[in-house]
Amino acid sequence: MTDITHTLPATLQMARKARRISQLELSMRIGVSQRHVSFVESGRAKPSRGLLVNWLRELNAPLGTQNAAMWQAGYSPIYSHANIRDPALAHATAATMQLLQSHDPMPAFVIDAQWNLINLNRGGEWLAATLIPWSQPLLASVNESGAAPINMIDMLCHPEGFTRHLLNFDEVGPSFLAHLREDASAIPSLAPKVQAFAALLRSRLGFTDLQSGATRQSNPVLVSRFDTSHGELAFFSMFTTFGTPQDITLASLRVEHMFAANDATRQILNEQVTLQSLARQQ
Repeated sequence: MTDITHTLPATLQMARKARRISQLELSMRIGVSQRHVSFVESGRAKPSRGLLVNWLRELNAPLGTQNAAMWQAGYSPIYSHANIRDPALAHATAATMQLLQSHDPMPAFVIDAQWNLINLNRGGEWLAATLIPWSQPLLASVNESGAAPINMIDMLCHPEGFTRHLLNFDEVGPSFLAHLREDASAIPSLAPKVQAFAALLRSRLGFTDLQSGATRQSNPVLVSRFDTSHGELAFFSMFTTFGTPQDITLASLRVEHMFAANDATRQILNEQVTLQSLARQQ
């Protein structure tokens, strides 16, 4: 979410630049003069509530940014911001659980806009236990009220984290950095974690130019390959998000589904997640 201590002009400028839209293009979209857009962005004019709502939606600003801008302008917020355990979100949380369970034994994770881990399935637990066994006490507390959040970017940047076993980090790393930078353009609070990941790339790969590194990947789907005690595992990912969410918490949630990129990976996951489940039942 954009910090409400920012000024309205700063928030509107960041939102427009994140979408790479000029003042002239925005003015034509929302039906005002470029001069008025310039005056609002410089703090010389204040938009009406209706104009500001239209302005933010035309920029497709994150719901948190829209609420923050409304507060900064002195208006009531547009969207609710419920706790993930709020009964009002019960249907939505049940839907994410169904997505997780239906994807087993392939790994799946629910994360929020800050890349905090909200939930994971059996396949995700097994993969984490295989790649970063030290994380098990942390993962056991994911659903506990008041527990410190587990951040997936932090888990990637950790010296003993996910990337330690990533065989093609030179391909995946720059592409993921580009993705993180896109997120940070809308959520500035992510910037320190993006910088930490960029520093990891520089130290591990020796890259000095991280702006163009992601363009080297030519395959239509980026496959991550991990070296494990069970053999090489290869995955590609897809993300599921809520359509037209009306709550900031729901808007921030996404489910990462990891799919086996080959038969060997699929067979290993089928066998190992089944064994894990049987061991728990004993």
